[in-house]
Amino acid sequence: MIESKPKADLLRYLQAARDALLWKLDGLSEYDVRRPLTPTGTNLLGLVKHVASVELGYFGDTFGRPSGEALPWLADDAEADADMWAAADESRERIVGLYRRAWEHSDATVSALALDAIGHVPWWPQERSEVTLHQILVHMIAETHRHAGHADIVRELIDGAVGLREGNANMPPGDRSRWEDHRLRLERVADEAGRG
Repeated sequence: MIESKPKADLLRYLQAARDALLWKLDGLSEYDVRRPLTPTGTNLLGLVKHVASVELGYFGDTFGRPSGEALPWLADDAEADADMWAAADESRERIVGLYRRAWEHSDATVSALALDAIGHVPWWPQERSEVTLHQILVHMIAETHRHAGHADIVRELIDGAVGLREGNANMPPGDRSRWEDHRLRLERVADEAGRG
């Protein structure tokens, strides 16, 4: 019989999402990690900066365990969405380092508290701001995987690279030609259905 270890299980899924998100930066230039590829400006380094920031908040301030990290992009007078992109003077190393420190801080919070420990999310509506560590772990797993999915699409738009982790594209085999044929076929199907 397999023994369940809820904290370890939850942290394993959170770490898988963290690793997937960071892996999307590997091998890219400074330009490509900052390059906005959606109409709203979604970019790889901005996704990492955002997730690092919210993770520090959820596992820090929510449980009265502030990290001490300076996050000026979250100040009341900061530009809207300043946590979703990296300024020219915010290096990749600085943001990745912040994210890794966020992991350490979060993991220490998870280690120190019981899953039913109560916290308060200051930026959530009052009627649902009281939470448990378990709820925040599930929330952060969902949030990180969501943004890792965004990063997967952005990375594919940059250089065609896809996948969950290095060595695991999690895609059927095929070269660029096969995928272009597939995409064109889907375009034809969409066009036909649209004319329906």
